[in-house]
Formats: sequence, structure tokens, C-alpha cells
Amino acid sequence: MKLAIICRPYVFHGGIETATAGLIDELARQGHAVDLITTAGQKEVPGVTVCRLPTLRHPSVLRLLSFGLAARRVARSGAYEIVQSHERVFLQDIYRAGEGCHRAYLRAMGRSGAQVNPYHRVVLGLEKRIFGLRTARHVVAISNRSKAEIERLYATPAGRVTVVYNGVDLSRFHPDNRQRLGKAAREEFGLAAGDRVILFVGSGFERKGLGPLIEAMARLRPSDSRLVVAGKGDARPYRTLAARLGVDDLLRWAGPVERVERLYAAADVVALPARYEPFGNVHLEALASGVPVLTSGAAGGAEVVRPGLNGWVVGAPEPGLIAEGLEAIRDLDPAALGSAAREAAEPFTYGAQADRLIALYRQLMR
Repeated sequence: MKLAIICRPYVFHGGIETATAGLIDELARQGHAVDLITTAGQKEVPGVTVCRLPTLRHPSVLRLLSFGLAARRVARSGAYEIVQSHERVFLQDIYRAGEGCHRAYLRAMGRSGAQVNPYHRVVLGLEKRIFGLRTARHVVAISNRSKAEIERLYATPAGRVTVVYNGVDLSRFHPDNRQRLGKAAREEFGLAAGDRVILFVGSGFERKGLGPLIEAMARLRPSDSRLVVAGKGDARPYRTLAARLGVDDLLRWAGPVERVERLYAAADVVALPARYEPFGNVHLEALASGVPVLTSGAAGGAEVVRPGLNGWVVGAPEPGLIAEGLEAIRDLDPAALGSAAREAAEPFTYGAQADRLIALYRQLMR
């Protein structure tokens, strides 16, 4: 099958890009001819033809439009059986809504006034055309929550939106890493053997709930908890918040981490109390590593978290609820949590993701 995948270049600290890399590798491994339509920053991908498009870099709205127009030209000229886009562009058979719904994101973040911004207006315009099925034939959502959101906000027919969950590398993210990597990772970040390590992984600190998580740290008992923050973002307001609450000595700032599996190996629990999250890869990476997850009902990843079994789900990203959830996890059996976490992640392979998409491709081709 000749496929075109339209997406941004891979970077190691981006969940969306990591998910794309795993899927493309699996499609190529299964023998499909994959053209990756992207921009100049993309490195070579074994078994894949990389088509790098020239785009305007600044401002962001022109970068978005120039890439969309260039991608449309290539998609039309490549004689592809299926064109799947992971970006909001002007032409695709399938749009994979890995970032969810921009309209819902703005609402969740309380930024409805941002629609006057030219960039947001263009994104919303492209999104309306895609979810209205004017520039796409089908939509792939990455969680049931995201599917329902798209159908509710854009009246997209339910039969034209299919849920295909992301995959995770079950070998890279494995409970065995705790023995091999955990001690060194703890030492690297000044964590004692008896510390209870709470790990936050994510770029976009505000959206993913870092603020209320830091506030929750001030409510935990006893004082053995440490919060490790990994990801790309402006840490200054959160450092100020931690200092004001008197918990700055409980935080460790890791920044973007390439081998993030080391941090999961050092963690006792992963916390992602997001305000908006279609389905963060962090959920699957943590569970695959045998680490329980605290998340919020606003995250699609909550669909694989079972409160009291492999983690906890809070109804809203509020400090009191987060603290209660972290304390509830503390009271559970760590070995049972770890086993249940790993078991929950095992169905989410890249092979399963690719098989589900290939079935959809064949359906559309018929």
C-alpha cells in the first residue's frame, strides 16, 4: 500500500512526534511504502521516503499556511492510496486528531478571546473544514473522549470518526528498568533511596496541570515526597509558586529528557492532572514501566487508568483532589499497582495501532 503521512519533524521530547515515529516505523516494517511529508528539520527514517518541504518560518500563521499548501501539492501529485495527516492541512483522506480539538482546548484553558489572534483563527478555520469533512474523508481520534468532543462541537457523524489508540514501546518502557536504571537516575537528581518520587512529564506546563500539582505538594504528608518535573516549558512562574508555598526544596527540574525511561524507573507515581489532554503518551509510558498514574478526567488517558488498581483519576485538576489521590495511591500495595499498570499497557502496541489503521485504509479504499 502506498501511503503518505503528513507530520512535523520528530523531536525526542514531544509526545505527538514520538507516537508518530512508532507508527511510521511499524507501517514500514509491515512492508507498506511510506512517504513522510514534513519540513526541513526531519532526519532520515530507515525504510521511509522523507519529503522535506520548504516553508516560511515566521510568523507562525504563515508557517502553518505555507506548510499546508505545500503538503497539498505533494499529496495531489504522489498517486497515494491513502494520505493521512497528523497536522491541520488543506487536503487529507484521514486526519489524525492527535492534538484533539483546538476549539475545546481554548475553552478548557479559558482563552475564548484568543480567537481574535490570527494564528488561532487560522487553526480554527482549518479545523472546521477538516471536522466538517470538507478537506478530509475520515477523522481518527486517539481516545473516546476526543471522539465525543469532535462530534459534539462540530456535528461530525459518528461513523466518520474512529478511535485508534496510540501505541507504546513495551520493551523500552518496562518494569525491569527500575532495577537497571532507577538508582542512577535518583542519584542524578539528588533523590534519596527513601524518597517517594512523584514524576511529572510533559511540555506545556499550564495545560498539563503543573501549577495545581505543585500546590498539592504543600498538602502531602509526610514530607518524604519529591516532585521531579521533566519537559519543555518556562519554569520561572512555577519555581516562584513553589518558593511561595515553601516546597521549592521538594522539586527537581529535569528539563527535556531524551531517555525518559530512566525517570520512570526512578518514580513511585506519575502525575498528569491535565486541564486538557486528548491522550498523553505519558500515561502509556508510565503504565508500561509499571508505574501507577494519577490523572484527571480531562485527559483521554484516564480511559486506561483504573482508580485503586493502577492509579487514580481526579474529577478536576484541583490541588485538594490531587493531594487526596496521591495519598490514596500511597496506601495501596506497590507490587500490585506495578503489576496492574504493566498489564493495562500491554494491549497498546504499535502493531495493534497500525493494524487498526490499515483496516480503516482498506475500508476507505473500497
